[in-house]
Amino acid sequence: METVSEPADQREPADPREQGDRGATGPVRTCVGCRRRAAQAELVRVVAVDGRLVLDRRRRLPGRGAYLHADARCAATAVQRRAFGRALRVPQPDPGDLVEALTGPAPGA
Repeated sequence: METVSEPADQREPADPREQGDRGATGPVRTCVGCRRRAAQAELVRVVAVDGRLVLDRRRRLPGRGAYLHADARCAATAVQRRAFGRALRVPQPDPGDLVEALTGPAPGA
């Protein structure tokens, strides 16, 4: 039985996670603001601590994390959509000064 392959222009695009060299791309996460997928290294992690959203720049804080582009528009969109509560599986957390923390300098810099 002969198999017919699809022309190259009709194939599904390759999933970056399924590429042969996994070390080159790394884990892929989705921004809770714009819903675009990006490499984990391009996003910042946000966790809920005592009901407040906190940036986890070192990615070491315990608990469920949500990923976000370091962009005030993505943060504002996520707050407006109430995406943090769903992503972190907690009652709606207080965003506090999350937008300002994203646009300001990193602590210790």
